[in-house]
Amino acid sequence: MSRTFYVTTPIYYVNDVPHIGHAYTTILADVLARYRRLFGRESGDTTYFLTGTDEHGQKVQQAAAKRGIDPNDAAALRAYCDGYAARFQEAWKDLNIGYDRFIRTTEADHIAFVREQFRKLQAKGFIYTQEYAGWYSTTEERFFGEDELVDGKDPISGRAVEWITEKNYFFKMSAFKDRLLAHIEANPTFIQPDFRRNEVLGFLRQPLNDLCVSRPKSRLAWGVSLPFDEDYVSYVWVDALLNYVTASKAGSPGDPNAPEWPADLHLIGKDILTTHAVYFPTILMALDLPLPKQILAHGWWLIDNARMSKTTGNVVSPLAMKDKYGADAFRFFLIRAMAVGQDASFTEDDFVKTINSDLANDVGNGLSRVLKLGETFGSKLEYRPADSVLPGTARLAIEGNKDVFSSLKFPRLEKTVENALTIFKGVNQYFEAKAPWKLAKGSDADKEELETVLWHAAEALRIGFTLLHPVMPGKMDEALAALGLTAETSPLEWRTSGTFSLTSIPPLFPRIETKKAEGASTGSATSAPSDPFAVLDLRAAKILSVDNHPEAEALYVLKVDAGDAESRTVCAGLRRHFSPEELTGRIAVLVANLKPAKLRGIESHGMLLAADGIAVGVDGRPPLHLATPEGAAAGDPVSAAGIERAPKAQIKIQEFDKCPLVVKNGQVHYGEKALSTPKGPVTAQAPDGAGVH
Repeated sequence: MSRTFYVTTPIYYVNDVPHIGHAYTTILADVLARYRRLFGRESGDTTYFLTGTDEHGQKVQQAAAKRGIDPNDAAALRAYCDGYAARFQEAWKDLNIGYDRFIRTTEADHIAFVREQFRKLQAKGFIYTQEYAGWYSTTEERFFGEDELVDGKDPISGRAVEWITEKNYFFKMSAFKDRLLAHIEANPTFIQPDFRRNEVLGFLRQPLNDLCVSRPKSRLAWGVSLPFDEDYVSYVWVDALLNYVTASKAGSPGDPNAPEWPADLHLIGKDILTTHAVYFPTILMALDLPLPKQILAHGWWLIDNARMSKTTGNVVSPLAMKDKYGADAFRFFLIRAMAVGQDASFTEDDFVKTINSDLANDVGNGLSRVLKLGETFGSKLEYRPADSVLPGTARLAIEGNKDVFSSLKFPRLEKTVENALTIFKGVNQYFEAKAPWKLAKGSDADKEELETVLWHAAEALRIGFTLLHPVMPGKMDEALAALGLTAETSPLEWRTSGTFSLTSIPPLFPRIETKKAEGASTGSATSAPSDPFAVLDLRAAKILSVDNHPEAEALYVLKVDAGDAESRTVCAGLRRHFSPEELTGRIAVLVANLKPAKLRGIESHGMLLAADGIAVGVDGRPPLHLATPEGAAAGDPVSAAGIERAPKAQIKIQEFDKCPLVVKNGQVHYGEKALSTPKGPVTAQAPDGAGVH
């Protein structure tokens, strides 16, 4: 039986233009929705994708006031919101985001729905009045207790708070604390990632206050009036959270396209976890409405290890990036470079490296070769059977991506990209092995083999383009059209028949040329790096094989690929912590320029990084957690945010010891700087404060 998958983003305040945080969440949701549609074609499953704008509340009223708009002039405020809502809609169109509904909280059906829910809450006895005094944050539009403040400021935004005393309406949120706790504990995948779930559980194990759900119009006029007291408006977060239900059949019963409530997935930033994982579920419980099936809190994009903020000016404009590099390249980088749930650092240098490596070299190169060599056959390729590794490579990528979406946890979209890229790497390796440019100059028999090679390469590319279509719909439409196909006519299976009608197109992803820094020269002396971390050569390394050290029961002898011409031998004290099967094929972090040393007769060329656990495991082995460069390939450099790499040819262990590494929020840090590769963060499933050595 077919079903509809209902996915939402937060709705965004209309007090400013879209920034990279808005873009990431919305692109993430769009890619997820497109993958759901792709994998739901055979079953008939559909997907409904909701986004929109949050147009009430004090922040919006204040932003409008700065532009000379009277807070009591509803028509002028609505016109102000119209302009900003249009900016979001235009931005999403520019970024190829295909939502099903763009909801605005100023719409009449939403306002009516919010007022009706307040009536129900009051009729059930869950609303009461009380004079309240507390610290109020305009930025977050919420009250904080004295013990929640950090250095006397709002703990979320770090902005100033003010003491306010006033009568307000309250929701008996505390009455649902135990029920919510029980739901979260009984449903481990309700809040993801796991460490965010643990945050909410920790929050709920403390006393839970009731929620102030109104604001007096004397202080805030711009909002949804309460049906039982027109002198008050709804607290903006109650108004905003209910948008998800408004868009469903529960709130829009007359809309034939509306999905059933509950939502399958709420995608949010980690800064609004409490509102979505505590406020919203308790309100739904009070209204006898089912809870959403899953809440996924993603991390922040950082610059120099700090959250992007328009206040500090370190904000990346998604539209500026789109104009400079193209919407699809920007979408690709956001999905490729951030492991869902973790923070990630943004630099334009990393962006360019990723696009050149993955798109120009891998994705675009194979298509250019097929189109050019295909001219030998009048740009028509007929199927010919052949013994090739490509069908197996494509099947593994397809099944791998299906497995990502069959997980009971959340889809790791960066993994879907990695799976798809294996196809393009496979095509390029296939070409290197078959040398079709030589076959093109050979005999008739060589040309027959050439057509066979090109057809198989084109078939693999077709599947690769289809698997990447949710990430880069515009460019993948162009690529598939060059093969004579569309996304709708490209099945997710290897075919054993068919003709390709090729059409030459400009390079999909021209290589981005970078300028050398001013004053740079070759061969000149350079000053010593100012930070000891700069001299480290940390790289992603793939463990190829694992053998026991013949003279040391704690050591393994590993063969690893660190992007060098040949594999290297590394002796690692992992034997009491991992089986050979657990290590073989894993990507780890290697200190690649450590001076070689003989360990019980075997020379070791580097060491792997691992984090300590805090207790002995159930099998008696002390826990140890390998540092993992998420999404990286062998040889990818590992850097610390804001520190330019200047590795020495060799370092001593004492130089490494000058750079203590620890785990914070699941990521490996050097001081306050997170470690990452151009493709994602370096993670370790160890507790905060665990040392990495």
